[in-house]
Amino acid sequence: MIERLAVIGVGLIGGSLAKALRAAGAVGEIIGCGRGWTNLERALALGVIDHATDDPGRAAAKADVIFIAAPLGAMHEIFAAIKGKIMPHTVITDAGSVKDSVIQDVIKVFGAIPANFVPGHPIAGTEHSGVEAALVDLYQGRRVILTPLSHTSRKAIDLVERIWLVSGAVVTHMEAARHDEILAATSHLPHMLAFSLVDVLARMQENDEIFKYAAGGFRDFTRIASSNPVMWRDICIANRNALQFTLQNFAQELNNLANALNNSEGTELLKIFTRAKAARDRYLDGISDAGE
Repeated sequence: MIERLAVIGVGLIGGSLAKALRAAGAVGEIIGCGRGWTNLERALALGVIDHATDDPGRAAAKADVIFIAAPLGAMHEIFAAIKGKIMPHTVITDAGSVKDSVIQDVIKVFGAIPANFVPGHPIAGTEHSGVEAALVDLYQGRRVILTPLSHTSRKAIDLVERIWLVSGAVVTHMEAARHDEILAATSHLPHMLAFSLVDVLARMQENDEIFKYAAGGFRDFTRIASSNPVMWRDICIANRNALQFTLQNFAQELNNLANALNNSEGTELLKIFTRAKAARDRYLDGISDAGE
């Protein structure tokens, strides 16, 4: 399906796509690009990529498809590096978790959105990073959201869809602004809460004892606080408008919870907890129905 694939950012996300496509026999040659040669050399040793370079322009040259799985803060620099180096038919897609930010970086560099650029975001991942964290089945049954624009090439969209379908993903389409609103609530806010809770507890006196007796619920809730801090700083800043709105709503809900504690019978708390359990159970049923 792809003769030559350039993966810019050979970590968990980029490495997993490379492994999935290779396992499916859907790619010929894979060029890996990144800033750290230690990670690139490991990717070569593991057979995730065939060639390595730290120059995005060199990686993009003669590539049929370019997959950019780099932090949001590096997107502008990468687009500038590949400008003028890609072939007319080359399809470019990305894994950025804030689509408006990526689209604006493309416009700043190219002056307009190229017809062969298909913005995308795989809703998958773990708290681990680097090519050694890459999994061949990371995208199996997971959703991938594409946010093409009105003038995006249908041929390019179809190719990117097939790439993700071959990798086992479920592909959906959405407007970029709507994507950013949803991810602010379902991904970006939870990460902020996890980081914040751990930080608050870590700054308390005798925090060693607090963490020592933390139960499984604490570990489950705060697992994502082990994610890359720089990456998540960039994500939160890039999606600040949608995230601030979501944070304000959540802050109001926290006030409601605090007020509900004043009812000694816990009537309001029971209502909130019951609604939440029902919503969570429906969510889990939906995951099961989708095969995730």
